[in-house]
Amino acid sequence: MLNNIGLPGLLLIAVVVLVLFGRGKISSLMGEVGKGITSFKKGINEGEEEIKNATDVDEAELADQADAGADVKNTKDRV
Repeated sequence: MLNNIGLPGLLLIAVVVLVLFGRGKISSLMGEVGKGITSFKKGINEGEEEIKNATDVDEAELADQADAGADVKNTKDRV
């Protein structure tokens, strides 16, 4: 049933929504949708940054452990 909705059907739905809710309500609703999208994108970027920082910390810890292992090996070779 919804597969046959074309441009005239979408325009009719838009007119009905406009009549039911009014221009002011739809305008404020679109503003809220825009804020939600912005907040969602910000959350995605923060999540990616957090993952990157966690990966950087893990790499730094591995480098420190490798240096410590090399120090132990050098000490062992001296003894």
